[in-house]
Amino acid sequence: MGISFADSFRGKSVFLTGHTGFKGSWLSLWLHQLGARVTGYALEPPTEPNNFVVSRVPDVLSQHHLSDVRDLEGLTAAMEQAQPEVIFHLAAQSVVRYGYRAPEETFATNVMGTVNVLEAVRGLKLPCTVVCVTSDKCYENREQVWGYRETDALGDHDPYGGSKGAAELAIRAYRDSFFPPRRVEEHGVRLASARAGNVIGGGDWTADALLVDVVRALDQGQTIPLRSPQAFRPWQHVLQALSGYLTLAGRLLDRFEPEICSGWNFGPFPGSEIPVQEVVDLFLAEWGDGHWQDVSDPRAPREATILRLAIDKAIWQLDWAPRWSVRRALQETATWYQRYLDGSTEMQALCHRQIAAYENSAPLREQLTGRSSTG
Repeated sequence: MGISFADSFRGKSVFLTGHTGFKGSWLSLWLHQLGARVTGYALEPPTEPNNFVVSRVPDVLSQHHLSDVRDLEGLTAAMEQAQPEVIFHLAAQSVVRYGYRAPEETFATNVMGTVNVLEAVRGLKLPCTVVCVTSDKCYENREQVWGYRETDALGDHDPYGGSKGAAELAIRAYRDSFFPPRRVEEHGVRLASARAGNVIGGGDWTADALLVDVVRALDQGQTIPLRSPQAFRPWQHVLQALSGYLTLAGRLLDRFEPEICSGWNFGPFPGSEIPVQEVVDLFLAEWGDGHWQDVSDPRAPREATILRLAIDKAIWQLDWAPRWSVRRALQETATWYQRYLDGSTEMQALCHRQIAAYENSAPLREQLTGRSSTG
C-alpha cells in the first residue's frame, strides 16, 4: 500500500530540531529511509537511556548540532550551513508536570524557541517548507466529549498547554505577517503547524509518560502505579503522528495550495480513544505479565481528564488516515521494549522494520471494512 510522501523527501536537505528526543529520533530514521539528508539541532538526549543512542541515530545524520533553540545566533548559523529545503521543528519542553515545576523554562523553550526557528527562517531568505509541531494540549481544554477542531480556542490552563497555545499564536502571526500563503512566490516559505495526539512507541523514556512508567515497573517486577486510570487520551503510535507531519510537509512540497498553510490535527479515529487503565490492560496482555494499582491523588497538579482530537480536516484535505489501531500500536511498542530488555543491539534495524510495516499497512478504515488484508 503506497504512502503519499514516499518520494517527497528524496535528496532533500531537511533541518530537524529536537532530533535527540523520542519523536525526533524516529523521524530522523524515517527521513533517512526516505532518502533525505538530515541535519539535527537539539540539546543532548533528554533521558538515559534514549532512542537516539540505542537506535544509533547519529549514524544516519548528515550534520549533528548539540545546541539550544533558545540560542538564535547558533540556530541561524546551523540553518545557514544546512541550506534546508524542509524544516521540522520538534524541539520542546514536552512534559506537562515539569511545566508546573519550571514554567519560565517551558514558555521560553516552547514559545521563544518557536519564534527563533521562524526568525532564522526569515533571515535565511530561501524557499523552504516549514512544519512546526506543537501538541494536542494546545487547545483550551473544556473537558468536552467531542474532539477539538483546528478552529477551537487555543491555550490550556497549565504552563505546558499555555505555552503550546502561545506557540500556535506565534506561528499564525509569522504566517500572516511575514509568510502569507497567497504571496508565496515572493517569500518562498510554506508554513504549517501540526498537533498530534498522545504518542506511544518503543524508545520512549520521557518522564511521567504512561508506558515508560509501565515498562520500568515491569522490568523491576513492581506493581504499576496509575495516576489517572479513567483519563481518556487520543493514543496513537509515534509512526502515526510522524506520518501526519510527513504527509503535511509532502503536500506543501509537491502540490501546494494556500489553505494547506494552517494548523492540522493528527490522531486516532474518533471513538477509538480509550482510558488509561484499558491501555495498560491491553499492554499487559501483549507483555504477558504485570498488574497495576490506582494511585490517583486529588491534590496533584491538574491534568485534563478527557482529550480528543477531530481529524476530519486531515482526512479530507490531506488524504491522510490512521493505519494502526491502538491495539496494534501497543503490540509494536511491547515488541520493541521486550527486544531491548532482552539485550538486542539491533534496535535501529527493528525501528526500520516497524517503519516499513507502517508504510505497508492499509489505512485503518480499509482494514476494518475488509477492503484490504494488510496491516
